[in-house]
Amino acid sequence: MSAALVLGSARKKSFAANKKIGIVMHQKASALNGALFNNVLGIAPGTTGKDLLENGRRQLAETYPHVMRIENEKVTGVLPFETGFKINTNKKCYTSTIVVVAVGPSNLFNIEGLDQYIEPHRNLPARKQRIQLKNSDHKITENLYVTGVLAGWRSQFATAAGSGAHVATDILTLWNGGETAMVHDSEPKD
Repeated sequence: MSAALVLGSARKKSFAANKKIGIVMHQKASALNGALFNNVLGIAPGTTGKDLLENGRRQLAETYPHVMRIENEKVTGVLPFETGFKINTNKKCYTSTIVVVAVGPSNLFNIEGLDQYIEPHRNLPARKQRIQLKNSDHKITENLYVTGVLAGWRSQFATAAGSGAHVATDILTLWNGGETAMVHDSEPKD
């Protein structure tokens, strides 16, 4: 959701004007569901992970309604296709020129087309049997990115959210012809 929020906020930039952004919001199980946040900058102490996920969904829907939210579908495949990727879900098939993979690092990971990139997680104990996708600074291959713990980062909400924002700024830079691009919404001027 962090990547979707940053990409969604770029809608007024000329380089993003004709870009379509979508997110498959399936992940039902999340380590965040049992989390209690007292140590994350900007999040009120006592906020639960379940509340954070629900508030994030609402924030994305209300603040950036142009971001297509695909609910109740699970990604089953990410396969190279013409000038991008074919994304298969349990219900439909989509195409995209860029894909960001942002799911948990379970060794039960099963997305066709990505299995060739699976390796043991480099920063978590082997006994946890967690995986990551081979990447260099979040990039798996051309126009295919991975974020958070699945990118090899440690499990901490702020780190995973920052990883999503990092990938989003890489995509914005790509859309901007290679010129570094960062976006922040601005307060209205009086």
